[in-house]
Amino acid sequence: MKILLVGEYSRLHNSLKEGLVKLNHHVTIVATYDGFKKYDVDLLIEKNYQKGVLRKLKNLIFSLTGIDLESNNVKKQIQRLEPQLKDYDVVQFINEAPFGCLAKVEKDIFDLISSWNKTTFLLSCGTDYISVNFANKGNFRYSILTPYKNGKDSAQLSSYGLKFLTPKFKELHQHIYKRIKGVIASDIDYHIPLKHHPKYLGLIPNPINTELLEFKLSKIEDRIVIFHGINSNNYYKKGNDIFEEALTIIDQKYSESIKIVTVRSLPYNEYIKAYDEAHILLDQIYAYDQGYNALEAMAKGKVVFTGAEKEWLEYYNIKEDTVAINALPNATQIAQKLEWLIKNPDKIIEISKNARQFVEVHHHYVSSAKKYINIWQSGNA
Repeated sequence: MKILLVGEYSRLHNSLKEGLVKLNHHVTIVATYDGFKKYDVDLLIEKNYQKGVLRKLKNLIFSLTGIDLESNNVKKQIQRLEPQLKDYDVVQFINEAPFGCLAKVEKDIFDLISSWNKTTFLLSCGTDYISVNFANKGNFRYSILTPYKNGKDSAQLSSYGLKFLTPKFKELHQHIYKRIKGVIASDIDYHIPLKHHPKYLGLIPNPINTELLEFKLSKIEDRIVIFHGINSNNYYKKGNDIFEEALTIIDQKYSESIKIVTVRSLPYNEYIKAYDEAHILLDQIYAYDQGYNALEAMAKGKVVFTGAEKEWLEYYNIKEDTVAINALPNATQIAQKLEWLIKNPDKIIEISKNARQFVEVHHHYVSSAKKYINIWQSGNA
């Protein structure tokens, strides 16, 4: 098949493409860079108004006229790429608004790309109308909206996806859902809100290319290394403040037994290498399932503090604290789990092995690609 993947988050479409290519399909990714992470893209859509004078000009014109130069520029680039974006058997959008444009422009881009190709599918793997609306109504015990609702974070409101609740983005959502063949969830956090939706085609776990991620069985010779990678734009949303509080607690008790490594906003290729020597990785708190950072670290044999809630345990039929550590929004409880691992280093070795095996069984990129092909061809879960 000839497949067009639209948008890129956290390397999901790159990993899926690698699996699809292994199965002899022709795949193209069209996307902007995912912020500072800069994942590979076949057809790059440039964001030219992100810095300096051009950003100021964009903001000024938008405030005066409501015209967004960035959105219009993105749309023009898509239009110029029509010959390379048409005649695909399947198109998959990674999100309802994969280019970060105004809702009206995202609608125009969706209509253009869909009209040039045969069948269109949607992924739910980041903030979108259904997931944000579900969280906003308090249907989760906690969610990515918890820091916002607790009044912790006013500087990075855009990262919470609240724009999807505005009338224009709700209209975009409804427009897209009328036209897609169906929607696929990438993990439990998106599966739960979609469960009873008529367009929902099921959960396909995030594809991970384990061939690119060398498994390194943890050896504890001196200190236990705890790695904390911070994305400054998502500091509260990922629960980094709670992790830092937990690390302060544990450092006071075990400073001679541990080494804490903290990095901030590294590009993907640097980040993936930065935690090579770590035994434990602190990923995120307000999640029920693992995202890409966690899964890639698990594939490399790290003990990851991340989303590993009871719904995830039940879905995969596994026991608590055997594959990953559920990072609850409570610094004391996180510190207690860290202390348990420090006192029981054999558990670090055991979980390290289990984590790699779990990713190979449930997230292997070729197995995942086969599931996508099955859904795309049948239109059913």
